[in-house]
Amino acid sequence: MARVLILGGGFGGVVAAERLAKELDDEHQITLVSRSRRFVFYPELVRLAFGNCQREDVSFDLRQTMLRRRVNFIEAEVARIDPFERKVTIAHGEVEGQLPYDYLIFALGRRLATERITGFYENAHHLLNVDKALRFGKAIAAFHEGRAVIGQCPEARLPVPVYETAFALSRLLEERGERERASITIVSPDPPGLQLGDPDVTIALRMALDAHRIKFLSDFPINRVTTGAAIASDGRAINFNLLMLLPPFQGSPAASYLGITDDESYINVDSAMHVIGLERTYAIGDCVNFSGPKMGHMAVRQGEVAATNLTAEINGHEPVSQYFHEMRLVIDEGGSDSIYLHKDLWVDEPANLRQGRFWSWAKRVQEKYWEAAHS
Repeated sequence: MARVLILGGGFGGVVAAERLAKELDDEHQITLVSRSRRFVFYPELVRLAFGNCQREDVSFDLRQTMLRRRVNFIEAEVARIDPFERKVTIAHGEVEGQLPYDYLIFALGRRLATERITGFYENAHHLLNVDKALRFGKAIAAFHEGRAVIGQCPEARLPVPVYETAFALSRLLEERGERERASITIVSPDPPGLQLGDPDVTIALRMALDAHRIKFLSDFPINRVTTGAAIASDGRAINFNLLMLLPPFQGSPAASYLGITDDESYINVDSAMHVIGLERTYAIGDCVNFSGPKMGHMAVRQGEVAATNLTAEINGHEPVSQYFHEMRLVIDEGGSDSIYLHKDLWVDEPANLRQGRFWSWAKRVQEKYWEAAHS
């Protein structure tokens, strides 16, 4: 019997657990540890902030979902990992102590390094968890005039919510008859002329932003926020009446002392999702050291690859699945300027770009499919 331990209950962890439950014989034990028993569908949090769905629409009970698939579930936090003794210490949950394992999957996600931005906690909104999205929603409801600044800090690595928030705010203000009283500015630390790594995408985005009269301020790496002003590292400032910023990302601190990460604590893996330098250990999702944005569909595919290769390893075979680092995303503008993008991040080729109302609809359908298939 093999004991498989999965750390993390996000997209990658859930998919890996489900795939392992299907592929491994019943004699093997699968356990998933998550700090929360609620799975959160992060792509819906912009819609939650704008009141287009409810709290229960963006999450489901992970414990019941796992137990129905013969996966043990423990709600707790990972305190320490010992890859040599193959034990994980867990704390602050329903079970505390050490969990032994034979095979391990890191799926611990990313940490929000808000401390890198002075004044972030006191003065900025974000929408990367349910409570923060609802809090930002209250600020949106109270915003009727002035300047809204929507952006990301250096190393935020998740551009889609920035654009979708700006588009949604523009449409809301139009519906209220308040658009003339308010301005919207997107701020980005990236240099001008190459959003999402592709010139065609840059043109499409700029045209959509212009249609909504949304300004775009590039090369603005925010490192400090005060009451009413976001300040870049070179001292430039932009005033605001409403601010939503995505903070810097960092890898999971649980792996940072094991000698398997880069300087930002992202775990080094190969294309089979095997952790470089550790036996019987895999890593998936936002915690891995791959270039580009951190996105749910990437974690899903990585979870599938890791589960397939772990199953092969248990059965005495070589890895049979490889991960290819692709970016697939929809920026929902709410209308005909919605954008679909597919780009291979390991190959220097142009992106596949499509636009139209269909992609807004397709994104909603995909989200409903995920909930139906995994909850």
